[in-house]
Amino acid sequence: MNEKQLKSKGKFLSLVLRHRPETIKIKLDENGWTDVDILLQQMNAFQKHINFQELEYLVENNNKKRYSFNEDKTKIRANQGHSVTVDLNLQPITPPDLLYHGTADKYLNGILEQGLMKKQRHHVHLSADIATAKTVGKRHGKLILFEVYAGKMNADGLQFFKSENGVWLTEEVPVRYLKRI
Repeated sequence: MNEKQLKSKGKFLSLVLRHRPETIKIKLDENGWTDVDILLQQMNAFQKHINFQELEYLVENNNKKRYSFNEDKTKIRANQGHSVTVDLNLQPITPPDLLYHGTADKYLNGILEQGLMKKQRHHVHLSADIATAKTVGKRHGKLILFEVYAGKMNADGLQFFKSENGVWLTEEVPVRYLKRI
């Protein structure tokens, strides 16, 4: 499988595990899991040809660690970023004092007025380091970076979670906890 095919299959996998499982007529359970055999069967039925070894490669080598298997690799799910209703069983965790958010300049005015909002997702996504926030933000246009006073937010009662792939999650980030850098 070449790099272009891998990227295409990875994007499609992200679509069905995070946003639109109905695209290939699969169902996610309440925790976002789906049966691996059914996923493979349905991807192939919808002309997205993939075998278990390719799926395993995508899970293990995705640079963002978007997906994970259960212990015996019979089920798979996306680690975060869902727009469909799932409960990832995330437990509140104390964040570092500072986290970061990268975005595009086209969103700047809305952020300065309303803060960071989850919109169609379950949470606002934050990064533990500036380099990751830059990588995320560059995907959407001219880069804008924010420092997030996560420690202060947490002390003020706002909860944080950390996904299996290291993304920090929270419901919202009010403007008072943001600093443009």
